[in-house]
Amino acid sequence: MTVHSLAGLEWLLVVLCCAATLYAGVAAVAMPFFSKRISIRRGGWTSVSVLKPLCGIEPRLYENLVTFCEQEHPCFQLLFGVSSPVDPAIVVVRRLQAAYPHCDIELVIDSRVHGSNLKVSNLINMAQRARHDIIVLADSDIAVEPDYLNTVTAPLANPGTGVVTCLYRAQSVGGFWPRVGALFINEWFAPSVRVAHAGGSRRFGFGATLALRRTTLEDIGGFETLKDCLADDYWLAEHARALGLTTVLSSVMVATDVIEPTFTTLWLREMRWLRTIRSVNPAGFASLIITFTAPWLLTGALLAAGLSGGEGAQPVMALTLSISTVTGIIARILLHARSARISRTFWRDLPLVPLRDTLLALQWLGAAFGSQVVWRGARMSVVNRVAPRPTSIVEISDRG
Repeated sequence: MTVHSLAGLEWLLVVLCCAATLYAGVAAVAMPFFSKRISIRRGGWTSVSVLKPLCGIEPRLYENLVTFCEQEHPCFQLLFGVSSPVDPAIVVVRRLQAAYPHCDIELVIDSRVHGSNLKVSNLINMAQRARHDIIVLADSDIAVEPDYLNTVTAPLANPGTGVVTCLYRAQSVGGFWPRVGALFINEWFAPSVRVAHAGGSRRFGFGATLALRRTTLEDIGGFETLKDCLADDYWLAEHARALGLTTVLSSVMVATDVIEPTFTTLWLREMRWLRTIRSVNPAGFASLIITFTAPWLLTGALLAAGLSGGEGAQPVMALTLSISTVTGIIARILLHARSARISRTFWRDLPLVPLRDTLLALQWLGAAFGSQVVWRGARMSVVNRVAPRPTSIVEISDRG
């Protein structure tokens, strides 16, 4: 390697280390200081059908579903769907129906399969029983506050809004590896979305919540459009955006459980997320290289030590890296503090931060290759086979 190419590599590492520090600082600032919610409704309330696809038992399934039964919204329907008549989640739904007889709770048991995505098949079967004009989808492991439905449906009063979605904070259920998994969501996923959102990006949609009008769902072709798609939540919002409708990130931040008990199960889940990101946004996936702060801080510190006694531009590089490393450590600790302020786990989980960042870097490298993921014990391709949709509302009108 020539002297010029070696200097170029050194400068590239300096830039990447500084970029990682800058990202950590922006991510820490982007996290909200307070939970600010806006649920103003104009023109009266619109009835809501909530679709909850279920598959098996999770440790806190009943407690999470209860939060949907205790909503302040005056008129909502709860639809729970399973694909097997012996699914253990049925017992939980029956228990809910007995505990909340005043709630409109319906269980749909339908084994029909419409495509490779079994969750979407479940939604297709459930949607036939949805009675109301607003549709809200939410994953089974989500817990919400009593004003949830009021808040997430409020932006749909604007006819230009296509989909409302929510970020989520993780709570670990179990031992060591669920704690590591919760950091994935709270200190990497959610902050990275907020950074992208602050930069103007609206290309997202999360299974924690997707709220839309029935007419929007019909205009994109219904859930059938997503039947062979792994990233169904993303593509649902993307199809609405193709119609010229906006995606709104709600002020609500719901809670989700992390229950993976072993390194292997956690690795498979997070690899699924990362490969899904790669499949829908390759450029965004590549940019994630600067979001794993701890490895870059270590690289910067070692490189600064090696360049400190050099000649030419090397002392400048060493000084830049030293400042970047110290600043990056402060920013990363601040990000951890901002993320842990609700769960009050700052000191407990602080030693896990370097492990979490290093594990993310390894997963990112692994996710750059491969075309399959494991989801609920089944292997699925990350190649999304999505039917083409109309590109504008005008085109829909022209179809008559």
